[in-house]
Amino acid sequence: MKPVFRKTLIGAALACSTALPALAEDISWIYCGDKIDPVHEKYIKEWEAKNDGWTVTPEVVGWGQCQDKATTLAAAGSPAAMAYVGSRTLKEFSKNDLIVPVPMTDEEKAAYYPHIVDTVTFGGTQWGVPIAFSTKAFYWNKDLFKAAGLDPEKPPTTWAEEIADAKAIKEKTGIAGYGLPAKTFDNTMHQFLHWVYTNNGTVIDDAGNITLDSPQNLAALQAYKDITPYSVEGATAYEQNEIRAIFLDGKAGMIQASVGAANLLKDTKINWGVANLPTGPDAKGPGTLLITDSLAIFKGSGVEDKAIEFAKFITSPEVQEAYEGGGLAGLTPLRPGPAVDAMLAANPYWKPFIDGIEYGGPEPLLTDYKGLQNAMIEMVQSVVTGAAEPQAALTKAAKALEEYK
Repeated sequence: MKPVFRKTLIGAALACSTALPALAEDISWIYCGDKIDPVHEKYIKEWEAKNDGWTVTPEVVGWGQCQDKATTLAAAGSPAAMAYVGSRTLKEFSKNDLIVPVPMTDEEKAAYYPHIVDTVTFGGTQWGVPIAFSTKAFYWNKDLFKAAGLDPEKPPTTWAEEIADAKAIKEKTGIAGYGLPAKTFDNTMHQFLHWVYTNNGTVIDDAGNITLDSPQNLAALQAYKDITPYSVEGATAYEQNEIRAIFLDGKAGMIQASVGAANLLKDTKINWGVANLPTGPDAKGPGTLLITDSLAIFKGSGVEDKAIEFAKFITSPEVQEAYEGGGLAGLTPLRPGPAVDAMLAANPYWKPFIDGIEYGGPEPLLTDYKGLQNAMIEMVQSVVTGAAEPQAALTKAAKALEEYK
């Protein structure tokens, strides 16, 4: 059955698509960023030297435009061979027959940390190769804890403790106890998903059923409501980087953020600590949202098999370890190994970013990720602003997601 295209960039481009021939023996790569990473430059040359007659041609496109460009080219019938994409888009690309599977062997899957492969898998098939990975951990301001009469060396380990600590900081110091971002921005959904995965919740199951309206997720949304009075005022005005800036200025007691915050905190006078994200009542252990970006192989380039071969090479352990830079690049490692052990020994603050992986969960794969994102943001904002009670907001969002699964 021919897929029904929604009013997305894919649908708009497909409406006026015209197939064009691809160049032989050249792998074109839509590469997101301001410039090619020197590690990738080095290994592209190495791969070309071992594959006579083949070239890899990256096209550097800014972060704000690169995914749209890859989508437009593919939908118009003149795809790049490969593109850097957010893994959340893979299901939509697949359902619209724009990408090809990238199956992994059991050995390849086992090399990754748990659940990494889940971020690119649905229907039992892998649709991309992970190339970048992010997790979150919990940061607290020790001086604000002390000023509020709390133990500065004892961060909260549960949501109940976190809410109580936020309340104490707000009431004793007048400073926001917690930094809750709720702006109309994708990371508002991401931040809530950290709470989902620290309470053993899910959004969609392996069979494709929407599971958002669950007791675990209701508890997470209720915790959002409960911590809001002790968080930053006007949370809907802030996204996570703005919340991070508030924390760096000493104006929030606690936040959840990536390891990039630790790199920035080194240059401040903030007396800070980092720990596992606090957990909800149904948690099996520390968790986090597992976000990956991937290399997607587009259908119709004429070089699909060779592009898959290159994609697996450029994300292989040796190359990936160099690209991740021992933690200095701010990327969570995709695979365990000696390089990660060395990174942890040199920078102990990395530990919670690794610990959360075991019980973490992937960014949900739906056929319309923007629809997913908008429904989740609306749900969070309605609770944070008091426009809806958690159960009503959760039920409404779950119903909306049925359209996008």
